[in-house]
Amino acid sequence: MAFDPAEILTAAKSSRRALKAALLGWFDHNKRDLPWRRTKDPYAIWISEVMLQQTQVDRVIPYYQRFLETFPTVKALAAAEVSDVLSVWRGLGYYSRARNLHAAATELSSRFKAKLPGTVDELKSLPGFGRYTAGAVASIAFDQEAPLVDGNVARVLSRLFELDGAPGDKTREAALWSLAELLVQGERPGDFNQSLMELGATVCTPSSPTCLLCPVQTHCRALAAGRVDELPPPRKLPPRKRLELAVALSHRDGNVLLARRAEKGLFGGLWEMPALIVEPGVNPYAALRKLFGKRSTIGPEMLVLERTLTHRDLVLRLFPVALPPRLKLPPEAYLEWKWVPREETKALGMSSAMESALDEVLPLEAMKGRRPKKK
Repeated sequence: MAFDPAEILTAAKSSRRALKAALLGWFDHNKRDLPWRRTKDPYAIWISEVMLQQTQVDRVIPYYQRFLETFPTVKALAAAEVSDVLSVWRGLGYYSRARNLHAAATELSSRFKAKLPGTVDELKSLPGFGRYTAGAVASIAFDQEAPLVDGNVARVLSRLFELDGAPGDKTREAALWSLAELLVQGERPGDFNQSLMELGATVCTPSSPTCLLCPVQTHCRALAAGRVDELPPPRKLPPRKRLELAVALSHRDGNVLLARRAEKGLFGGLWEMPALIVEPGVNPYAALRKLFGKRSTIGPEMLVLERTLTHRDLVLRLFPVALPPRLKLPPEAYLEWKWVPREETKALGMSSAMESALDEVLPLEAMKGRRPKKK
């Protein structure tokens, strides 16, 4: 069903004040008590917004608190090593977010005296600041009339104004941002943006929304038309890909061989047991043999670990590999590699899948009593 963007904006203008009053009143009495809502510190608000992207609130809270304890200011984050930032981020996923946080902190230190700027345009000039993040920080931290659209907001506005079109449709996306830009104008723009997100997270949910509890149900076109369950239509996900890695477990004298990936790409910047992608039909044992050469001794496969990522099915196949103690240049996909005492591996930034594999085949308890030798 087609919709008329001009007609929808006209309708939004006529109902804007009533919508805002209802949403802000509801938000004041029903908002969840979340740690990032107890501060006006732009830095803390920025960290929370980045962490909340594609991650559930309950999962974010302990990471948010630990991150701010470790890196309490922009200066502290900029001064840290990327590997230390990834270590604190470990387990939260989407590690490019952590790398962008560090890169943006570095630029903030050099360009803005370690303070976040208050305008959308300046924020968007920083690494990792897209339209949504810039709008969130500008409105919540600086009370700017800056719009934002995330999944929750898109769902609320789609139902309120009966917007058709699949997620990603250009006409629909333009209409959503136009609506958000119109509605955010006026008092308390940050609270209004949060009220839209809160409504989508707690009331106007993807399935089984509690419309009877909605503060703006009388304005909802989808409810009046009986189309709440239709809007928005589900996003078409790309077909899942299978990613198989042959992983080398090499340890000696209480030390484990770990390598750090290049900054970009999957698992970029993280430490892991050396691994390589195994294409379909390729023998992982033979691939490892080719990677490490004749001086290595490769044993039989010892573990197969499977994990489900957002768009991939990850399979780790672990093989014991004996290597000479003196390492040459690391494999092509890595910036460096080194022998690491097993008890120190937990302090490094590793993916949760790789850490689980290491715990499975080389638990810390089994290493107690072995005194690592410096390499």
